[in-house]
Amino acid sequence: MHIREYGQSGPLVVVLHGGPAAPGYMAPVASELADLFRVLEPMQRGSGAEPLTVARHVADLHELVEARCGKARPALVGHSWGAMLALAYAAAHPGCTAGLVLIGCGTFDPVARARMRAILEERMDDGLRRRMERLQWEFPDPNERLRVLGNLTLPLYSYEILSSGLGAEVCDALAHRETWEDMVRLQEKGVYPATFAAIDVPVIMLHGAADPHPGQMIQAGLKPYLPQLEYYEWERCGHYPWLERHVGVEFFAVLRDWLSRLFTGDHPKVTSDFTGTREAR
Repeated sequence: MHIREYGQSGPLVVVLHGGPAAPGYMAPVASELADLFRVLEPMQRGSGAEPLTVARHVADLHELVEARCGKARPALVGHSWGAMLALAYAAAHPGCTAGLVLIGCGTFDPVARARMRAILEERMDDGLRRRMERLQWEFPDPNERLRVLGNLTLPLYSYEILSSGLGAEVCDALAHRETWEDMVRLQEKGVYPATFAAIDVPVIMLHGAADPHPGQMIQAGLKPYLPQLEYYEWERCGHYPWLERHVGVEFFAVLRDWLSRLFTGDHPKVTSDFTGTREAR
């Protein structure tokens, strides 16, 4: 894996992008943390001769942790699919992480996924539907088509975003499909979220109320296996908090504060001291 490094000193943080298979767009998050932490941003494995699996991604991440972190236990900061990967990794390798931050975490059950699809459908208009239907002819390359689709549907995932694109370096449509299909297969077999019960480090979800991923439903599904799970939600915020006009600054304040207290031994506990936020009941 190609790995970007940020910062010269401080505790280790590994930032995990989503997609799956959309590397590069987490650079703003990694850069913002670089004054307090040493940050690694791996570009996850793309498609190849063998189908991609969750286990393969977990193994790649473990190789990175062993090679770059030594005896230190890094915090994992994952977004969307990256949040799911952080959970899968921590469950497979107890004792190898200091804590987990799940930003805009993906779904772990068919009910939550159905709710997400319904939200997206409600937000679409006929013009967008027609535009999406034309993509297969306008962009015959599936990787380019996935990239364009992501930017085209970005408003559906946002509240008031300050960007017209995510800045992903490249999209790998086959890696996206193979990885997500394996994650769904493992959920259907009952592997996830049940194995998350092995995770004994602090975990927090940072979520936007306008994110079509139904945050409170996802939290409710995870809580029986992660009783330590904290949940922090912003009203005027979508799937990419750091790009949102109303909460971008505050998002980084919450993230930096939680990580700092994680590494100083002050057990992280989100408060409501930040203006414009609320915690789920």
